[in-house]
Amino acid sequence: MGDKFLKALHWIIDILNKNKIKYVISGGFSAYIYGSNRDLNDIDIDISENDFEKIYPEVKKYIISGPGKYKDEKWELERIDLKYFGQEIDIGGAFTQKIFDEVSLKWVHLPTNLNKFKIMNVDGIELKVMDPVELIEYKKLLNGDHQKIDIKATELFIKNNS
Repeated sequence: MGDKFLKALHWIIDILNKNKIKYVISGGFSAYIYGSNRDLNDIDIDISENDFEKIYPEVKKYIISGPGKYKDEKWELERIDLKYFGQEIDIGGAFTQKIFDEVSLKWVHLPTNLNKFKIMNVDGIELKVMDPVELIEYKKLLNGDHQKIDIKATELFIKNNS
C-alpha cells in the first residue's frame, strides 16, 4: 500500500464521514486488511445508491465513469469510478448489485449489509470493513486465483479472531 493509495483513502473516507454516509470497504482491499498478501489495484467501497448525489459535488472532478449502471462479466450494479492523483477508487451501490455465480452460471442479487462490518485501523483511520463472513460469501461466487488467496486469508483472520 503506497503513499498515493493512502492519500486517496484518507481523502475519500473524509468525504464519506463528513457527509455521514454509511459505507463498507469491500473487494480486494477488505481482504488485504484481513491479511491477503496480493497486490492492490483499487479501493472498493460500497454505499447506498441514494448517497451518490451527496458526494458528487466533492468528487466530480475526479470521476472517470459514472455515476450510472455498470455491467461486466462478473458484476451488475450502480457505480462511480474515481481517480484521485493516480489512485482508482470504485464506489458501488450496495443494495441493487448482482454478481455472476461462476458455479450456477446465474446472476445472484447480493446486497451489501452496511450495518454489518468490522472496525479496522489502517494508517490511523478507523475503517468500516465488510464483515469477513460476507466477504467470503461473495468471493466464493467469483473465479480466479486471487479470489482463493483472499478467501484463505479471510478465513485465517476469522479463525485467529474468534
